[in-house]
Amino acid sequence: MSYIDGFVVPVPAGNKEAYRRSAEKMTAICKRLGATRMVECWGDDVPDGKVTDFKRAVDAKEGETVVFSWIEWPSKEVRDKGNKAMMEDPAMKDMDMPFDGKRMIYGGFATLLDTAR
Repeated sequence: MSYIDGFVVPVPAGNKEAYRRSAEKMTAICKRLGATRMVECWGDDVPDGKVTDFKRAVDAKEGETVVFSWIEWPSKEVRDKGNKAMMEDPAMKDMDMPFDGKRMIYGGFATLLDTAR
């Protein structure tokens, strides 16, 4: 089964194109390190919740859009090796992040059900 790294981040709406360019660079790095797929989703219908929601999870401010993304890896072992290599990759030092990374939430997830397989 595949292993997923999931991310939710608030991005200033005016940085949409810069974010897309950054995501393309990140995709190239991740694929080189073993990722099989990367998906970036720009918030389009992100409702306010009664108790919690995506916006509150990342403390999104006025004018920011919530981005939901994930990286698919063939296994946790490949992901762990890829993440370690990524932290040492010189290309990461030149990466311009068009968002406040301190408010990003992320985690690794073991696949429980995947209807595409």
